[in-house]
This record gives sequence, C-alpha cells and structure tokens, in this order.
Amino acid sequence: MRKFFGMAIMCALLLSTAVSPRPATAAAPDPVLEWINIMNNTVLAAGTSPFITSRVAAMVSASVFDAVNGIDPRFHYLHVRPNAPQNASQRAAAIQAAYVILVDTYPAQSGALSAQLNSSLAALSLTEQTNSVSAGVAWGQKVADAIWAWRLADGNAPAPPPFEGVLGIVGTPAAVGYWRPTPPPNAPGAGIQLATMTPWILVRASLFRLPPPYALDSAQYAADLNETKTMGAFSGSPRTADQSELALFWQSNTPLTWDRVAAQISAERGLSFHENVHLFALLNVTMADAVIACWDSKYRYSFWRPITAIQEGLTPADADPTWEPWLDFFPSGTPAFPEYPSAHASISGSAAFILASKFGDNTSFTVTSESRPGTRSFASFSSAVSEIADARVFGGIHFRTSCDLGNTLGRSVASFVAGHAMHALSDDRNDQ
Repeated sequence: MRKFFGMAIMCALLLSTAVSPRPATAAAPDPVLEWINIMNNTVLAAGTSPFITSRVAAMVSASVFDAVNGIDPRFHYLHVRPNAPQNASQRAAAIQAAYVILVDTYPAQSGALSAQLNSSLAALSLTEQTNSVSAGVAWGQKVADAIWAWRLADGNAPAPPPFEGVLGIVGTPAAVGYWRPTPPPNAPGAGIQLATMTPWILVRASLFRLPPPYALDSAQYAADLNETKTMGAFSGSPRTADQSELALFWQSNTPLTWDRVAAQISAERGLSFHENVHLFALLNVTMADAVIACWDSKYRYSFWRPITAIQEGLTPADADPTWEPWLDFFPSGTPAFPEYPSAHASISGSAAFILASKFGDNTSFTVTSESRPGTRSFASFSSAVSEIADARVFGGIHFRTSCDLGNTLGRSVASFVAGHAMHALSDDRNDQ
C-alpha cells in the first residue's frame, strides 16, 4: 500500500505542477463533502456492516478533523496535537487523511481510491501552490497514520470466539428470554467485541448502560410482544403498504444514511469547509460511541429476538412456531445479535441529537436508502427517528421499548460527546 501511495502522490503532484495556480472558473468542491461521498461509495461497495461502518466513518472524519485543525487550530484536537507546517494546505491535508484511512481499511479498492485522490489533488492544484499542497499531503498522512495506530489498539481485533448464546454453552438448556441464533442463517452473535471496545470519547462503554429489559411477566412486555407479533408478521398483518415499505427502506447502513442527510443539509445551508470538518467529526465520532454503548447493553442482557420469543413462547402453550417477521427475507432476516436495545435507534438517536443541535430539530430533509429506490421526506429529525422505531417493529425484528430506549441511549451518548470533545477554542477565551 505504501508503494502504491507513493506512486499516487507522485502522479498527483506531477499533475499539479503541469498547471500554474490560477483562479478556478467554478468553486472547487468541498473536500469534506467530496470524501464523505467517496467513503459512502467505498463502504457500500465493500458490503461493510453498519456497526463496523461507524468505526470506519469515525476514523475518516477524526483524521480529517485533526489534520485540518492541526494547521489552523480552531478547536480542541481529538488525538493529534496541532504541529503542522505553517504553509500546509488544509484542504490537501483533509483529502490525504481521508484517503489514507480508506485505503488502509479497503486495500482491495486502492486503485479506485488512488484515482480519486489524484483527481482531488489535481483540482486543488488549480488554486493552491504546489509546495503548500505537498506540505498538506505530508501532514494529512502523518495524522491519519496516528489515528490508525491509535485505533488499532481499541479492541476491534482480534475478534473473540463466536457467541452462540445460551445454546452455545454445553449442557445448558435453552433459557427463556435469552438470545440464541435466529433463522434463516442461524449465525452466531455479531460484533461481540464492540461491547468492550475502547470508546472515542465516553469514559467507558457502560457509562450509559440501560436498565434490564421489562420482565417477561410484565404488562409492558406483553404489550410490546403483541404489537410486534401483529404488526411485524410476514403475513396476515394489518400493516398498510407504506408501513411495509418503510420497514424495507430503513434496512440501510445507518451511519452512512445520516452522513448523507448531513451532507444534504450542509450543501443547502452553505456550510463552510471548517464547519463541515467539525460537523462530520462530531457526528461520526458520536455515532461510533453510540454503537459501543449499544453493544454494551446488548451483550450485557442478551435479550431474545421477537422471532424466538414468538415461535417458542414463554410456555409451550404460548408458542407460535410458524410465525415469521416481515423482514425475514430482506436481506437476510433478523440481525444476528441480541435485541435490546435497537442499534438503529441508538445510532439514529445520537445522530439526530447532533444534527438538531446544529440545525434545529424542525429541519426538513430527504433520506435515501441503498435498500430501496426513491426517497422519504421529513419535517424534523425527531419525526425520522420516530419512523425508524416503527420500521423496526413493523419489520418484526424489534420490540417498541428497545427502540424507545435505544433512542434515549443514543441521545445520552451524543450529549456527552458534544459536551466533552472538539470544543471551539473561542469558547475557552469567552469563559476567561
């Protein structure tokens, strides 16, 4: 990769020296928005799961943030102390930092990523001096390498042994209420290492650990079970056509979904380069910590999925072995990890908090999905989060309380991250 990286930079700098710096005839693209889009396409091409995507997006945005902030310090740094050459190009540093994380994560896509790097730097060379671009590239590389090395020790790898739930313990009978692999794939629990991963900003993964799920003999659990059993059934459900569709639509890569929303609003509002640097770092680091906090509760309680709860029942008399969830076929059935709390709700709750804090809750936007064509429109972030809860219940893969408390968890994480990371240096001066 390092050899290929050197060739890519050499090509880019040759391109930059072939054209004398001059005013561009059109505004150059914001490299933050440009590389958020490249990240989106790269992650989707690789088929990365949403919860692993949160880590990738955080590394990309954190690297861009510390790279730019290291040249023109406006905020408290995240990990890398500002120490860049004074003449370094901030935009070149951002481009290089994003590229390095993506090519280190997805070496199989190095050809496409290097071509995009060369294109970005060549466009930048039309308006910035070659020595400034070169210094920015070198600084961006240094920052991304430091972020990469830092997160190599976060506990994401090596992955622990497969988690098979209570049925994976030899001699242990199936325990009512506890998770076990679900059909159709009957895969072991995914991402168990996330439950103990080192957070980005949270002091520990369990900082906002939720209380246990409702007792199985409680009225609240009975209400949740009956709603999912009715509204989330594959056949015979009173769902409307739109309710069925929205469950499919929201089967998307959640961090990427909210990055696309943020990019859309940023473009509409005309956010500056520095505003985007800060916004996407805060958004993606928050979503990454929301995933870690969510997995802490998931594997702490290991609560069963609706398909298990309904098919097996609390007693044989309660069992409905033929029941299937609406999402059983799309794309691979019930997600392979414990139910409580909802990961989608946790991530989305955290993202909605950050975006509402920046733009106001009553912000209109549209959402796209890699799973379904078309768009869905919303008048507020809270209305989108509410629909996401419906989508998981109508899909038959979650209980309502898991979505509600997942949202609460995500918001708690977001409030903490926003209050403890990447503050403007001007805030310090104002407090003096």
